[in-house]
Amino acid sequence: MTDLGQYLEQLTNARSVEELWALHTEQMQAYGFDRLIYGHTRYRTSSSLGDPQDWVVLTTHTPEYMDVFLDKGLYHDAPMVRWALDNDGACSWSWVREKAQTEGLTPAEVRVLEFNKSMDVNAGYTVSFRSLSERTKAAIALTAKRGVTQEEADAVWAQHGADIVVMNNVMHLKLMTLPYAGARRLTRRQREVLQWVGDGKTTQDIAVLLNLKPATVEKHLRLARETLDVQTTAQAVLKAAFYNQMFVFEAEL
Repeated sequence: MTDLGQYLEQLTNARSVEELWALHTEQMQAYGFDRLIYGHTRYRTSSSLGDPQDWVVLTTHTPEYMDVFLDKGLYHDAPMVRWALDNDGACSWSWVREKAQTEGLTPAEVRVLEFNKSMDVNAGYTVSFRSLSERTKAAIALTAKRGVTQEEADAVWAQHGADIVVMNNVMHLKLMTLPYAGARRLTRRQREVLQWVGDGKTTQDIAVLLNLKPATVEKHLRLARETLDVQTTAQAVLKAAFYNQMFVFEAEL
C-alpha cells in the first residue's frame, strides 16, 4: 500500500487514463476494495443520465457482471446509484439495509440486490463527487473483496476512510483533465480541424493551413459531427473539449 503523499504524487503525474486507472485500482485493492465502477456523465437530465456512449465508465468488474448491471440497465434501479445521484460524499452500503428496514425496497431494487448477491457484490462503499452543474454527475462504487462483510468493510473505512475519499476525489479531478475518447473517438485529422475552428478559423483558412481542399476540410468536420453525434460544428468543438480531445499531443487517443 502506497502512503497518501506518494500515491497522490504518482496519481497527479499520470499521463493517460489507463495509467491513472491502474494506479488507482491497485491502491484501492490494497485497502480491500478489488472491484470498482467509476461513472461520469455531463449530459444528465431530470429523467436520464444521457446517452451511454457519452459516459465515462471505468471498471474492474467482470464482463459478466457489467453486461447485466450496465448494458442491460440494472443500474437504473440500484439503490446506491440513486443515493449517489442525490448526494455527495461517501456512503456505506449498510445504507441499503437501513433503507430496507425503514422505507422498504421496491421489487426492482430487490432484483438488483439479488443479482449483486449472486455475483458476490455484497459489501462496499460508494463515493459521490460534488458536481459543478446539474447536468454533470460522477461517482465510484468500491466493492469489497469476496467474503468480506459490510461490518468488516466499515471497520476498514473507520481507519482509512478519510484517506480513501481524498484519493478518490483526486483521481476523479485528475481524470477530468485527461483525454478520454470512449465510444466517441475522433481521428487525428478530425481533432485538428476542430481545433482550428476553436481558434476561430474558417473552412478556407483551415484548408490553407493544412494544405487541404475546402471540401476535404468540410468532410472531416462532417465526420467529426457524426462521431460526436451533434448537429453543428460548434457543438462538436464543445463536446470534443469535454472529452479533452482538443489540443492534445498524442498522435492518436
